[in-house]
Amino acid sequence: MMKITPVVKQLLIINIIFFIGSQLVPASEHFLALFFPENPSFRVWQPITHMFMHGGFAHIAFNMFALYSFGSTLEHFWGGKKFLFFYISCGLGAALINFAVNYYFYQDAMNVLMSNGFSKTQILQIVNQGKIDTRWNDILTTSQIKHLFEAYFGAVVGASGAIYGLLVAFAFMFPNAELGIMFIPIPVKAKYFVPVYMLLFDGFFGIFGNSLMGIDSGIAHYAHIGGAFFGFMIMWYWKKNQFNNNRWN
Repeated sequence: MMKITPVVKQLLIINIIFFIGSQLVPASEHFLALFFPENPSFRVWQPITHMFMHGGFAHIAFNMFALYSFGSTLEHFWGGKKFLFFYISCGLGAALINFAVNYYFYQDAMNVLMSNGFSKTQILQIVNQGKIDTRWNDILTTSQIKHLFEAYFGAVVGASGAIYGLLVAFAFMFPNAELGIMFIPIPVKAKYFVPVYMLLFDGFFGIFGNSLMGIDSGIAHYAHIGGAFFGFMIMWYWKKNQFNNNRWN
């Protein structure tokens, strides 16, 4: 297994410090987790700080193991600055996609309510109390009400968006690298494992499965997809332009 690289080491230390701090001061999540911009708890630094917060030991253990396993290899080939740029960009991309999806659900319900005579101020006063106006049941579906509250109150934590970007980058650079997976007796090539894992875990069982069965897993699947998408786009751009500096006219 590759020796841990400098930036990965620093990221591991920062994540562990944040995790211990959040366990000692639970209220810190209120300031450092990522809230919806319309929520009074939103702060401008949260798109960065949420990447270093985690919901529990299993959450941080999985993410840090992935950061060490894939991040050290990528940093070894890219160097620290390029690796850090990629990591932070994927984390911010995950936050952006999560914002966009939540805004869609939030605005969908708000538009219906406002078109039926409710003002935005009225709606938010009621929502901030964790309640609904019974008249909303006549003009909103159960799903719309559920998504409105999830978008408004949901707090996102974790490095998973950035980690998904690393997974995509690893599959891009080392498509034939064989990965050992728990419960599967034979290694699977990265070019197969990464897309299939994302499609199944975050697509079928995550977004589609949770919506179909009405389950709230508490996992920000859209953020995962956002991190993977930004990771793919950055890798595609870098690959397309990798020889630009060597061209001459």
